[in-house]
Amino acid sequence: MRRATIFSYRCGCCGLCCRDKVIALAPYDVMRMAQAAGLSTGQTIAHFTLRRGSLLRFNRDGSCVALSSGLCSIHRGRPLPCRLYPLGLEWTPEGERFVTLEPAAGSKGVYAEHGTVGSFLDRQGVQPYLDAVQCYRTLLPLMRDRIQALADFEKTEPAEFRRVAVREALAESGYDYNPIIEMMFDSDPWSGFEADGVRSTSRHIARLRQAIQDNRDALEVAAAAVLLAVSLGCTPQEAFARRLR
Repeated sequence: MRRATIFSYRCGCCGLCCRDKVIALAPYDVMRMAQAAGLSTGQTIAHFTLRRGSLLRFNRDGSCVALSSGLCSIHRGRPLPCRLYPLGLEWTPEGERFVTLEPAAGSKGVYAEHGTVGSFLDRQGVQPYLDAVQCYRTLLPLMRDRIQALADFEKTEPAEFRRVAVREALAESGYDYNPIIEMMFDSDPWSGFEADGVRSTSRHIARLRQAIQDNRDALEVAAAAVLLAVSLGCTPQEAFARRLR
């Protein structure tokens, strides 16, 4: 579906869609969650997330950790996938494409045949999130170039290098410290927030660019690139050049 496609949905506030999901978080999602919760990004990561800030945490009973009495406790800062529901977003060579997700069993949400995908997105406040995704995606070409400059593929087989980087990026435990990943999700020290109380994506991205350029560990850059790509709704393969040397 495109933005002009007929679509309408009204949430029934039943909380059923906030259970048993896998919700990837981008750096901007963590910023907005922190603002809504009144926490630092580091505290938000510790309380609300898994995998170094890149996954929303769910309780053992399947409910989202942000759910309280059937309602989202950080609703004004809810992540992009939650704002989009019951739509999913795919990135294609032609641009964004939306798909309808299967509703949760027993959901009280109401579908109708008036309005458009675009008007639904506007009501959900989606555009700042999509703009942020595009801004952070500009880091991926830089990371690919840095991997090419640092990795010695005469000594390391490219497929094995990719496999190790993906495993390291997506591990939920037992992973190595990665300064770029730390900067991506715990952004408060780098976004200007600690200086003036404003979380700026442009300042954050500028500091990340410098950190990527200064880093001399190909695997650290590759793992960070994979996790960034996945958090933005891209595939892990977008972290790598089409053909590694």
